[in-house]
Amino acid sequence: MIKACLSELCASCCSCVLPPSSPRAADQEMASDGAITHRSVDVNGVRLHVAEAGPAGAPAALLLHGFPEVWYTWRHQMRALAAAGYRAVAPDMRGYGGSDAPPGGPDQYTALHVVGDLVALIDSLGEKQVFVVAHDWGAMIAWSLCLFRPDRVKALVALSVPFSPRSPARKPVDGLKALYGDEYYICRIQEPGAIEAEFARLGTELVLRKFFTYRTPGPLFIPKSGWGSPDDEVPLPSWITEEDIKYYAAQFDKSGFTGGLNYYRALNKTWELTSPWTGAEIKVPTKFIVGDVDLSYHVAGAHDFINKGGLKKFVPLLDDVVVMKDVGHFINEEKPEEISAHIISFIKKFD
Repeated sequence: MIKACLSELCASCCSCVLPPSSPRAADQEMASDGAITHRSVDVNGVRLHVAEAGPAGAPAALLLHGFPEVWYTWRHQMRALAAAGYRAVAPDMRGYGGSDAPPGGPDQYTALHVVGDLVALIDSLGEKQVFVVAHDWGAMIAWSLCLFRPDRVKALVALSVPFSPRSPARKPVDGLKALYGDEYYICRIQEPGAIEAEFARLGTELVLRKFFTYRTPGPLFIPKSGWGSPDDEVPLPSWITEEDIKYYAAQFDKSGFTGGLNYYRALNKTWELTSPWTGAEIKVPTKFIVGDVDLSYHVAGAHDFINKGGLKKFVPLLDDVVVMKDVGHFINEEKPEEISAHIISFIKKFD
């Protein structure tokens, strides 16, 4: 989950297989049905776990997850894309799930590092260009991929997080702290180890429930006094099951949260390294989709930026903006059939 201040940090769906609690058992089951297979790929000095669906020779669509997710967030879209004749490729991003978590701390998680992983992954697929579909932090990285290497992307479908032009005036975390204070969740994440300790106190499953069920159209705060009690009961919405939560929890119990949290901790370092791209435009055909109760849609200035020309100014090939009514942040899971249909109808224009 990511939400950033714009002024500062300026697919028909087949039914999913419900996963057993063991990630290895889930991977074996999904591979055996012929729809989703799993392998490891060495790229850019790290080994990525990659899930795939669809024929190897088909046009490739790279699906990029956010926090706190893994490849599994795309399970619905992967089968839909494969059924439509595409090769869906969904990695666990560096630091997540079955992929390596590079040592060296947050400086190994800048946008340049992660885009490097993706370019090498595209090379490993034998593709010059791919379609990209991305959500949350995946969308942040996808915007950077399109900014740094537009030659590798046929078209982009970005979910939840719009492009944020780089502001030369102030580092993004500094701006967020000034706007929301120290208990704003991105600010709380900055101190290595502190939020990990809070998550350990609550337990992995409860942390995931709190994130996946957050539907307040406003900023998320994690108080220093604690993000509730380990005994909190958080009922799940209909679109995510107990089995889904157990699968996610098994992945984060294996990898820990630190890899995913390091993306937030690298925000200021990415800002420093991307000065040459200040004012640059995204020159890739794009569709943007967001839910109207997504916290990312309620950043100060976001409505006007997205709907009144700001996004189009920086993404001149923006084809469409879709705002889905009464939909939250985890849009591809909450509305899998609609999102799959949007993805497929858009990328078919560029086959």
